[in-house]
Amino acid sequence: MEAIYPSIVTVLALIVYFLITMNVGRTRFKYKVMPPATSGDPNFERALRTQQNTLEQIIFFLPLLWLFCFYINSTCGAGIGLVWVLGRILYALGYYQAAEKRMIGFAISSLSSLTLLVGSLIGMTMVFIK
Repeated sequence: MEAIYPSIVTVLALIVYFLITMNVGRTRFKYKVMPPATSGDPNFERALRTQQNTLEQIIFFLPLLWLFCFYINSTCGAGIGLVWVLGRILYALGYYQAAEKRMIGFAISSLSSLTLLVGSLIGMTMVFIK
């Protein structure tokens, strides 16, 4: 059952991404930005950028989460992953208000990913050395 905690974090990250994606559709309708347009009202553009950036980051985050959990510790990795999820929520809430308000959430999620990356590299190196 070591995988239960990173599994929960993975599902939470995907739920956050799903809600952010749904918000793009909601703002598209609200501000009448019809597909395939990707520009229009600044509120729509910030929602779209939030979704695009989260997609870019989740591709980096998920493999690192699982590598860290495998090579270091699944509970610790899940905790760091939960911080990433909270950072993404703060990122979205800030960016929806104004572009300059996204930085705290971005920093939290980026530092979480960096921690997972460094930990994964250390863990893999330790296995390789043995």
